[in-house]
Amino acid sequence: MNKKENRIALIPARLESTRLPKKLLLPLGNKEIIVRTYEAVLASGLFNQVIVVCNHELIAQALEQHHCNFILDATDHPSGTDRIAAIAQDVSEEIIVNIQGDEPFIQKTDLEALITLFDHKEVSIASLKTPMTHSTDINNPNNVKVVTNSAGRALYFSRSPIPFNRDGEKATYFKHIGMYGYKRNTLLEISQLPPSPLENIEKLENLRMLENGFNIYLKEVKNTSLSIDTAEDYIKAQELWDVDKKM
Repeated sequence: MNKKENRIALIPARLESTRLPKKLLLPLGNKEIIVRTYEAVLASGLFNQVIVVCNHELIAQALEQHHCNFILDATDHPSGTDRIAAIAQDVSEEIIVNIQGDEPFIQKTDLEALITLFDHKEVSIASLKTPMTHSTDINNPNNVKVVTNSAGRALYFSRSPIPFNRDGEKATYFKHIGMYGYKRNTLLEISQLPPSPLENIEKLENLRMLENGFNIYLKEVKNTSLSIDTAEDYIKAQELWDVDKKM
């Protein structure tokens, strides 16, 4: 089942963003961030299709100019998961990977790590985690933390540092990388669920999945990618792009 012909990458892309307005249209070199993300995922060669699911004509124009595959859906979906689920109803692939549009530096190795989780029959939702060592990162609520059991199944996600280190023992903290893979039917089922109590408290939709009994399996990676959420992130992204001498 886990073959390229049975995998699709969907990239939800909203024009509006709270911390960095219209960030997906900001340039890296001579192309917009959303175009760079699309091209990076396409270049991995891991998917039968790569499609950006956007909500605004401005994003659609940028994608069209660079010959990217996209669908314009102006519906006001409550989340990126809901946006791709609306498209997933009409695709034939059984494994759907949700990649954020602000990930122009996404690595093929991380995508491969996510995909290989579906070699295990019990996995219907897959994601990634990476260790954190600096206290500033661990205590930053914008970095979502995750704890898993010995099999890699998520026990909880939080914006708070977890586990709480009561006695100062040596502990490893993991940052959740916001990339998901779903079996198609599971994604469609999740999209029908209302927001859950813990989700509303922490503002994390993965808690909706846990609260409704879905298992999320995570693989550890040495993530070096940079998601662009703030003006500071964008400055770092421009510096990285210049260092790599990309056009």
